[in-house]
Amino acid sequence: MINKISRTGKATGLAAMLALAGCSTAPTQQSQQTTMEQAQTETNPLLKEWTGPYGGVPAFDKMNLADLKPAMEKAMAMNLAEIEAIANNPQPATFANTIEEMERAGEELGRVFTYYGIWGSNVSTPEFRKIQAELAPKISEFNSKISQNEKLFQRIKTVYENAQKNPLPADQQRVVQLVYENFAMEGADLSPEKKQRYAEINKELSSLYTAFSNNVLADEEKYIVYITKDQLGGLPESFVKAAAKAAADNGQEGKYAITNTRSSMDQFLTYSDERALREKVWKNYYSRGDNGDASDNNTNITKILQLRRERVQLMGYDNFAEWRLQNRMAKTPQAAMDLMLAVWPSAIARAKEEVADMQAIANKTSKAKITIEPWDYRYYAEKVRQAKYDLNSDEVKQYLELGNLTQAIFYTAGELFNFKFTPVPEGSVPVFHEDVKVWEVTDKTTGAHIGLWYLDPFARQGKRSGAWATTYRAHTTFDGKKTVLSSNNSNFVKPAPGEPVLVSWDDAETFFHEFGHALHFLASNVKYPTLNSGVRDYTEFQSQLLERWLSTDRVINQFLKHYKTGEPMPKELVAKIEKAATFNQGFATTEFLASALMDMHLHLADPTNLDPDKFERETLTKLNMPKEIVMRHRTPHFTHVFSGEGYATGYYGYLWADVLTSDAAEAFAEAPGGFYDKQVADKLVKYLFAPRNAMDPADAYRKFRGRDAKIDALMRDRGFPVPTSSSKK
Repeated sequence: MINKISRTGKATGLAAMLALAGCSTAPTQQSQQTTMEQAQTETNPLLKEWTGPYGGVPAFDKMNLADLKPAMEKAMAMNLAEIEAIANNPQPATFANTIEEMERAGEELGRVFTYYGIWGSNVSTPEFRKIQAELAPKISEFNSKISQNEKLFQRIKTVYENAQKNPLPADQQRVVQLVYENFAMEGADLSPEKKQRYAEINKELSSLYTAFSNNVLADEEKYIVYITKDQLGGLPESFVKAAAKAAADNGQEGKYAITNTRSSMDQFLTYSDERALREKVWKNYYSRGDNGDASDNNTNITKILQLRRERVQLMGYDNFAEWRLQNRMAKTPQAAMDLMLAVWPSAIARAKEEVADMQAIANKTSKAKITIEPWDYRYYAEKVRQAKYDLNSDEVKQYLELGNLTQAIFYTAGELFNFKFTPVPEGSVPVFHEDVKVWEVTDKTTGAHIGLWYLDPFARQGKRSGAWATTYRAHTTFDGKKTVLSSNNSNFVKPAPGEPVLVSWDDAETFFHEFGHALHFLASNVKYPTLNSGVRDYTEFQSQLLERWLSTDRVINQFLKHYKTGEPMPKELVAKIEKAATFNQGFATTEFLASALMDMHLHLADPTNLDPDKFERETLTKLNMPKEIVMRHRTPHFTHVFSGEGYATGYYGYLWADVLTSDAAEAFAEAPGGFYDKQVADKLVKYLFAPRNAMDPADAYRKFRGRDAKIDALMRDRGFPVPTSSSKK
């Protein structure tokens, strides 16, 4: 997952400018304000230009919440003045004086948003959330001043129309296309009355998104299950030690804390023998935002859906999905639905088989007669895994130590991208928390500096759950070379002092996945900031593809070592993992697809008086959702979709990207050098990573593969029946 908050300013150029600019300040006022602005920039650390090594780095050690609001307001004002100057340029509109100037604008604001993103995702506090709630509508108003700036849009439109007649160089042509389409999609051609309503809707939505996100975080912090020593049956030693530390950190010395995060919940439900406690932990997690209290999100969901539909109807679209998907790879809601529904029947059929296997073991081993419930699924799936494949997940974890996995991803990056990762001296680069570590990334051959990579691995109070990647600075060359500052963020349970961090195979895959996003940032070879933007149902492809290197022989033999003995993972255990590769795909595919289908159905439905809980139940019933499985993200805590718009009607994109992933993985598997084949790796970097959004994703994939992707490889990977006709995606 890519963090939406910090994809701002210079990181993404004009794609971000729609969210970060607009102006009412006349150009003649600029010179009069310059001295004052420079003074304020020099005194507020959040506005200051980044200094120090590696092309300058964020001053995370200077973060003071009291500086945030004035810095944001000042940076917006400065950016507004820049944009207004562009809009009122008396010279005829050209790429240089309009588009390039917009790409250049927003340096200060981009820096402030980097800090804002850290507070929002990594070190949130109640005090920050109050400021966030105050700033959200102001930022929305700011957005609208750009997207509704008539003079600015007319200049962009002129450049676009001229480029249609007399094409520019390829990268400039792409930038103009993306900028023009973004403005058009944001209602730049609306009447003044409709523009006003459009801006009002955006302002209200911004507050709703903030409220939704904060409600979920509040429930994650509020609902912690504390257990005692006699309730630890079945739990791995590493988890017990981490739970003891978490309890002590929360003032419950002598107890064990099951925090309300996915990594904690998932492990507890997999191993705990205490069925009643499994149910309690399960209900805590899956009822986030749905408890009928001050943090309940159901009303927010209905309002968001209503406002999204009203907004796109101002532009003549029937629904939000139709508007949103027009510039995605899928193009239409129907195309996305067709892909999901092609896989769905096989997924739920496999899930029923998995439940039957689990019920058979429960009948044999459970003292009391039980029927498999959602809080039993992981527990009995693990029993089936052991019975069918003699594969114990806890045994696998002994070979998945975080330090070794970090070296494994570095090795993979070195083999495919020719990157070298070297730890920076402690204290030489500021960090926002003591857990954060930093590496310098260089070219293995030339030694050239490429960027920095930050890792924030552990869960803690104030950090949102899940795993994500983001950039603090993206690669560009149009205005002097800018090197990359990238980061990965996880929520592994922090171990007791001196203990190793052992993770599940799924968590190890996620670690590789998020590192794939970081490599996408680091491999960028584009000139303009806007070309670092992404197409949502394509940006997950590169990261999903990188997961495949975890199970390659080179990684297994060199880095998957027992944390105590240092012995590599036995070939017998590797064979068991490979044999069980399609195990539990019914569960994994069904829980994901249920969320993706719900996302699309919610945005296609009439939201008038919509009851989210009722709609969720009725839709899942129509889809024949197995009662033993719950959506991966239930609607009241579906932050991908309701804490912003990045993934709204776009959650299907993970499956769309997985079609590309499976197909591309077969290109490596069929090559003479396998997953380390030099020729295929070079094409991977050249066409799928380095261009970012400088070329159409469908064209880029065809250059890599020689054809469009097919669904066949995906079905093979999941152990599902392959369609009789070879269907292209």
